[in-house]
Formats: sequence, structure tokens, C-alpha cells
Amino acid sequence: MHDHDISERLASYADVLAGELPDTWTSTHLAGDAKDDLAELTDRIWDLDLVAALLAEHPLQQVAVLSRPDGAQLVLIDRHDERDGFLLAAVAPHALPDEAYRGVPEPNGIALTDDPFLGAEQVANDLLVRYDRALAQVRHNALDGIQPSQPDRVVLTWQPDCSVATAPADDRAGTILAAHGFIQDPHSGIYRLSGDDTQAQARALRDIGPQLDALGIGTALQHPAGRHAPTSAPASMPPAPAGTRTPTARTR
Repeated sequence: MHDHDISERLASYADVLAGELPDTWTSTHLAGDAKDDLAELTDRIWDLDLVAALLAEHPLQQVAVLSRPDGAQLVLIDRHDERDGFLLAAVAPHALPDEAYRGVPEPNGIALTDDPFLGAEQVANDLLVRYDRALAQVRHNALDGIQPSQPDRVVLTWQPDCSVATAPADDRAGTILAAHGFIQDPHSGIYRLSGDDTQAQARALRDIGPQLDALGIGTALQHPAGRHAPTSAPASMPPAPAGTRTPTARTR
């Protein structure tokens, strides 16, 4: 089969598959001239089974990438044999530390029937279940004791160095946090507000509350010690008493 025929089949199948999966998915086709994108995608394919075996013999030449708003991605690949259908693999999140993946089983890919409607059922009942479970685990591991926020609540956690850290659920909260001095860690996605200037920190915490509230997002403030469930509190709560600062650094 010619590359043009494979390209059309991939794109058409992926479009239908994206429309049939739970939640909202979009489909993008990557052709052979997108070499850098294909190489980066190859490194992130989260598979030690069918797809890994295929890639060992057939490096990616073209794929269809299915993307969900929360960052989840699936990659649709030609089988390179006489069978109908495709292989579908999960894609690991961008730039999480290696430690986050420790002990998390790979959500290995699956072979799909050539019917995208039946394929969507296969994905929803199998791969997506395992992928979402693995995603939740690695993201939790990357938080390093910071409780993840929810779409309707931002959880702020005091740190040993007197900074405040949070992992917002989406860009709506992230934009407001960044505008008030929170710096995002590119590896974990965690936002941190320095405690070097306690007055500026208190002002930022006070100011973000009403802005988040206007979006229907509440706030909660917690200390990491004890791992108790956070108690809802206004973001204007004064900073924790300053003590000996012991900054920590994350390494891959």
C-alpha cells in the first residue's frame, strides 16, 4: 500500500476514533517530514509490548496523534503487515522526572479492528482505563507530597522553605497564579510562590482568592505534615511563621 493511501486511512480512522471516545479528543496527522516531532513522540510512547516491538523494526514515518485537553495523548500507528486495522499506544506526559514513573506499569498499546466504531469501544474499555490509571499515578508521584487540585478548587500547600506550592487542574487557575508571582516548574507543572518576601506572599495569596472565586474556583490551604485532608480557607490566610529555610532541589 502506498504512503498516500496509508496516510488517508490513518487520518480518516483517527478522526472517527477521536469523535467516538469518551470526553473530548482531537486528531492531528504527522507526516514523514515532521522528523523532530516524530522522534520526540517515539521517545514518549509508553509501551513495552506490541508497539515497542513494532518500533524496533519500523521507526515512525507517519502517525495520527489523538489529544485530550488535560494533556493525555494516544498515537495511532500503521501495523506494517497484511492485517487490517492499526496499533494504538499511550503517550507519556511531557517532562516529568524519571522518579515519577518508578513502579508504574506501562499502559501498553493494543491492536485495533479496522472498524473505528468498534475500535473506540476497545480503547474506552481497555487502553484508556489503564492509561488514565497510570497517568494519575505518575502525576501524583511527581507532586512529591502536594495534593492535586480539582477543577473547582486550588489546593495551596506550605513548604518547608516557607514557599507555597500548588498543582492547578487547568490553565484557568494557572494563568491567575502566574500573574501573582507563582513560578511553574517545567518538569512537574507545580506552581510555587516564594516565601522570601512574606508581605508580598501574603498579598498574592489574598489577591488570588477573589479572582479564582470569580471563575467558580475555591481555595484551600494546607500544611504537608500529617497528610490530613485540607480544610477550606480563604487565600488571604497569613503565611506560616518563618523558620529555618531549607530549600530543596528536584533532580531528574
